Amino acid sequence: MWMVVSWLPLVNQLTNSKETFMAASNPFIHDDFLLENKFAKELYHTYAKNQPIIDYHNHLPPQEIAEDKIFGDITKVWINGDHYKWRAMRTLGIDEKFITGDGSDKEKFMHWAKTVPYTMRNPLYHWTHLELARYFDIYDLLNESSAERIYLDTAEKLNTPAYSCQNLLRKANVEVVCTTEDPLDNLEHHQTLAKSNIDIKVSTAFRPDKAILVDAEGYNDYVDALAKVADLEINTFGDLCDALKSRIAYFDKNGCKLCDHGLDRIHFENFTDSEIEVIFKRKRSGEVISDEEASKFQGAVLLFLSETYHEYGWVQQFHLGALRNNNARMHQILGPDTGWDSIGDYPQAEKLSAFLNTLDSKDKLVKTIIYNLNPADNEVMASMIGNFNDGSVKGKVQFGSGWWFLDQKDGMTKQMNALSNMGLISCFIGMLTDSRSFLSFPRHEYFRRVLCNLFGSEIQRGELPNDVEWIGKLVQDISYNNAKEYFNF
Repeated sequence: MWMVVSWLPLVNQLTNSKETFMAASNPFIHDDFLLENKFAKELYHTYAKNQPIIDYHNHLPPQEIAEDKIFGDITKVWINGDHYKWRAMRTLGIDEKFITGDGSDKEKFMHWAKTVPYTMRNPLYHWTHLELARYFDIYDLLNESSAERIYLDTAEKLNTPAYSCQNLLRKANVEVVCTTEDPLDNLEHHQTLAKSNIDIKVSTAFRPDKAILVDAEGYNDYVDALAKVADLEINTFGDLCDALKSRIAYFDKNGCKLCDHGLDRIHFENFTDSEIEVIFKRKRSGEVISDEEASKFQGAVLLFLSETYHEYGWVQQFHLGALRNNNARMHQILGPDTGWDSIGDYPQAEKLSAFLNTLDSKDKLVKTIIYNLNPADNEVMASMIGNFNDGSVKGKVQFGSGWWFLDQKDGMTKQMNALSNMGLISCFIGMLTDSRSFLSFPRHEYFRRVLCNLFGSEIQRGELPNDVEWIGKLVQDISYNNAKEYFNF
């Protein structure tokens, strides 16, 4: 009698062993990844690599930090909420069921693994493999053949306390994280963290966009909610300002030191107080206001907010240039921040200048960080900040790091080149993740490698002196020290 023997398990085992051996002996992510010469390598390994991380802008959920959540599998911490990945999967033709739909966590991961080999030359390819290496010590390339093994390996780890939310932050050497909250937030999770013995500083940033965007759907409902949380009646523009100021005071009491605004551009027109009062009352009565009226109102609210930030000594941030919610059909189904935004081509310089100048003329311009989403505005922003750096504070007005579609090697390099050419990169406060994932912190490593390679290449070409010790100090400052000093954490 003949016995039928299946060789398939043995073949799979040998194939997997070969892939693992190749990954271990010649890994894609290695010590000198992105570092093209000896100077870049020395700058990174000696001066940048071990600096702590100050992540001064992100969208991490503070509840998960406070609860020290154990995620259980990699989809929950890595794919859920990540619209970068979602856009790539949709482009490849993956059904929405396996992206944001009711597919299982494992199915979603498998479809992401299928997508990864097709993301080459997109920063997702680098980030994916950096994150697998740094958190899970996995150096295999993620693809359909390695997916099952990697899913099981990461799930085993992510079910243990060693891979809890707070421990993921510790693995990345995170010293400070600043989440982003609406004025309505009661900050209960930040309060819980403040009372805990956590060794990572978790702060918040005030994000009042919904109070500014008077022409947005649901604005009056938002004002009603603001009135309730501030315990004030809001019948006039002055009442609105009082309510916002009370929330700023509340945030400040709970350790907030900075704010953020996500706007298409700065709207700033000449206005009178009586004009703004009329516009607000018309809006509250349900009337439709014109684009010009909306622009005046937005500028008035923003000016009031910035003057109030000055009272509290906060740092203000402006993320400018996104064209949001382009796909009305999918926005209706999935809502905002799900992958339907892109780069806008708005005029930025004139109104931004007028706004900053008005604050400066009143001696009420606080430390300010300006981020542009359109790379065509790099030199505009890099030159603009020099107008308002008045010697009172080192790097008072900052050209923010490459953001969103620009936080990749090419975008970072262009941003740093523009800053170097127009100002002082030595005063730059460096990288932030702007992320919703607790596995995103290797983006700081990615930035530091790009930074060191930028300096190292210019030393190699003789464009900078071979003074690695001094340039190493600049690298340390940009990676960590400047942000530490700027925010006074």
